[in-house]
Order: sequence, then structure tokens, then C-alpha cells
Amino acid sequence: MTIDPQLRAAALDSKAWPYEEARKLLKRYPDGAPAKGHVLFETGYGPSGLPHIGTFNEVLRTTMVRHAFEAMSDVPTRLIAFSDDMDGLRKVPENVPNKEMLREHLGKPLSRIPDPFGTHESFAAHNNALLRQFLDQFGFEYEFASSTDYYADGRFDETLKAVLRNYQAILDVMLPTLGAERRATYSPVLPVSPKSGIVLQVPVEVIDAEAGLIAFDDEDERITQTILGGHAKLQWKVDWAMRWVALGVDYEMSGKDLIDSVTQSSKICRVLGARPPEGFNYEMFLDEKGEKISKSKGNGLSLEQWLTYGPEESIAFYAYREPRKAKQLHFGVIPRAIDDYWKAVADYPEQPVAQRLGNPAHHIHNGAVPAETPPVSFSLLLNLVGVLGSGATEEQVRGYLARYLPESAAEQHPALNAMVPFAIAFTRDIAAKPVRRAPEGVEIEALRDLDTQLAALPADTGAEDMQNIVYEIGKARFGKEALRDWFKALYETLLGSEQGPRMGSFIALYGIDNSRRLIAEALAKA
Repeated sequence: MTIDPQLRAAALDSKAWPYEEARKLLKRYPDGAPAKGHVLFETGYGPSGLPHIGTFNEVLRTTMVRHAFEAMSDVPTRLIAFSDDMDGLRKVPENVPNKEMLREHLGKPLSRIPDPFGTHESFAAHNNALLRQFLDQFGFEYEFASSTDYYADGRFDETLKAVLRNYQAILDVMLPTLGAERRATYSPVLPVSPKSGIVLQVPVEVIDAEAGLIAFDDEDERITQTILGGHAKLQWKVDWAMRWVALGVDYEMSGKDLIDSVTQSSKICRVLGARPPEGFNYEMFLDEKGEKISKSKGNGLSLEQWLTYGPEESIAFYAYREPRKAKQLHFGVIPRAIDDYWKAVADYPEQPVAQRLGNPAHHIHNGAVPAETPPVSFSLLLNLVGVLGSGATEEQVRGYLARYLPESAAEQHPALNAMVPFAIAFTRDIAAKPVRRAPEGVEIEALRDLDTQLAALPADTGAEDMQNIVYEIGKARFGKEALRDWFKALYETLLGSEQGPRMGSFIALYGIDNSRRLIAEALAKA
């Protein structure tokens, strides 16, 4: 891979968080490629629930770090999306069918439980398929890995033997972190019961580490069994460390809620004779109530819900920004994310290289930022659809755009054209129905002034001229210091919202006659 020297130099100094993370890997391997010949990135996924935006967020951010590293180094990279589908089902998710059936299989590996949706060979297979579909929509370059496959195929066997050889040392790491009751039964190794198929949480005795043999009690019977070939799995903190060692993971990020787990897994990784991966702790997405998003509860937004009301790039933009800051993830954040994304795209061409590397659009598109930006903001589209009402059609909205913009056919402005159905859907399903209050006091005279001046304008008056008229009326009636009150009054009396677009742009888009009709309706209430 050829790396642009100017880009490499700027990346080495960039304060954008993906480059700061990537530089950790340069320090990890100062002499070039590691012995395995590549740098390995990993993301983890527990398929006990349906994939959500938090899952996407981790793969997206890891991919951004991967691309940042590739901009600074010619060492090959790989990304593994690892599904812990050998994990035992601890509770039945709230957002799945056939809950009673699932309750009958509690404790069994997710890959050995029937699919409650009836479409795949197991519950894990169903959720894994959704994960891959979820990631494929965005064109991520990754390799999917199944815990069940890796355990069953023996790819973990040598590291599992190392776990048995270092059994007491691993206990010494884990037991101080546990309560007295948990310490009494804790085992790093979880055998799969030959009787019930359940992943057992029982103490085990190491019989022969090199052969992978352990002994444990299963329904009052002493069992001697191998842990190799899928007959056992590890407690997840031990499992995480074992995976780092077995696969040679160099980088894995995780949520802030897993900081203690990273600490313990890193210690176990060192016990097993390996170096823990570099990492990054991001803050969690919260739902509208400020609660952590849970895949079992199904709160927060799904990928499908966001994509009903906004393009893929807007999700990526929201995920990129301020990863160490907790952010609410609900329908209300979508319009701002769309407009902020397009502003980043619009800013990109004029920015110097160093500034481009801090632009979210650069990381969303791995440097191949679109050249086109929509000539109308999403918020302005929302305002237009809002005044048109819930019955607004795409044809109707595009008709207004055609009058507002020269050559506004879909083929001329594909990005704008793509936003029209999002604006209609958001207004129909999410936005509150506009409630326009009556104007009062000086607002009444200001609206009359605006109507008079609009009546004297030709129909093709531009948005900037309209904006100047609105501005001058506000200065005359409210004073320059209170212009905000004038704009707020326009939003509340004409659009029925607390916030709104540049009114000159709205009037030009909606049309002078239609805008005068809104003013007349407002004045009639006074």
C-alpha cells in the first residue's frame, strides 16, 4: 500500500482521536510488522440479544483506528468481529418471540439453543446473521469469528492448556475481585455438562493440564472430561484474555463499563505469557431517559430505526464525535446529526491537510469525502414538510425544491433527493404536530411589516434578499439586541416550533404567497 508522505506526516501529529490511538500501535511495533506479519484488531459481540447501534459503534470506531494506522504504516492489518456464541444464556431477552421455549434452554450455549425466530439453526446463528448483515450494510472489511467454531475446531486448545497450567495464578488474579459467596464456587473453566448441555458454574479440579483434563461434580456425579474441542468454555474475563493470546490481538476497544474487566483480563493475559492489546475506553450511548442501552431490553435506537429517518453517514458522524463523552441516542438527535455531517463534508475541500484529518467526514469516508453537498439543509426540509402537513408527498416536496433551486432534478442533487423521504418519515412519525401560537405586542406589527414587504417582491427573489428584509424588520421593531426574540416569534407563530431555519431560506423555498398565507393565519389569531 502506497502512503501519501504529506498525509503520513500530518497523521503522525494529528490530535484526532483515531490517529492518537493508531500511534499506540506504532509504538507497540517500532521495528515494523510483528512476527505474525500483521496487526490484528478485534471487536467483540455477545449474541444473547439483537445487535444495536452500540455494536455498530464499536466496529465503526475500531475501523477508523485501523484506517488511521494504515495511513501511517505499511504493515498489513486484519479486523476480526468475534461473537461469543459459546456463552450460556443467562436470561431471556425482552424483545424476542417464543420466550417460554428459551426459558427451557437457560444456561446452554447460545449456539446450541433453538432459534426463537425459527429462521436459523440456533439463536446464536440468527443473531450472528443479523450482526453480519448489520456490518455489511456499511461495507466494513472484517472477518467474522464464532467462539463455538474456534472452541470446537481446536484453535483455542493450546491456549486452553496454558490456562490449566496457570490455573492457580489465574485464580490469584480473579479471587480478590469477587465476593465471598462467588469465590467459593468460582472457576476460570466452565465445563459443558454431558447430561444437560448447560454451561456449568462449578469448581473444577485440574487433572492433566497437557491433556486438557478436568474433574467436576455434575448432578452428584464426579465427571472427568476434556476442556478441548468445545467441551468447556472459559469465564468471560479469562476467555477474553485467552482470545487475545490465542489470536494475537493487538488492539481492542471497549465501553467505560468494562474498565475493571480490561484490567483483570490484561493481568491474565500476562500470566499466560503475552502482552495485552492496546485499547480505548469509550463512553456508553444512553437512551432518552439517560439509561444505558441494553440489547436485552431493546431500549435506545436500532440501526433500522435510524436508517428510516437518516442516512448511514449520519449515524457514523454521531458515533465519531466525542467518544469519551456519554451521549443520548434517541430520535431527536437525528436531524442535527444529518446537518452537522453535511457541514463537515462542505468544510472539507477548503481545509488544510492537518485540519482535514480532524474532520469527522475524513474518518467516515476514509479520506474519500463526497464532493457534493445538498443545497438545502435537513432542518429546512423538516420545516417545509411540517407546514405542508402529515399528508405531504415526495412529489409535492420536490415541486417546492424545483421552484427554489435551478436544475433541482434528482439527478442534479442526489444527496438532497435522498433526504426528502427521510424528512417526510421523520415529520410523520416523530416530530410533534406544529402548534402555532398567536402573535402578541410588537410581534403583530413586525409581522404586518413583513407581509407588506413580501407583497412588493417579485416571486423569484432570492433567499439572501429575503433574509435581509427579515433582519431589518427585526432591528427596527425589536432592536439589534433583541433580534433573537424576533426570530423566535417567527418560528413559534408561523412554523409552530421553538427553533427553525434561516427565515429567508424558508420563505424562498415555501414561496412568497404561501408564506404570506402563514402570516395572515397568524395575524388572524391576534
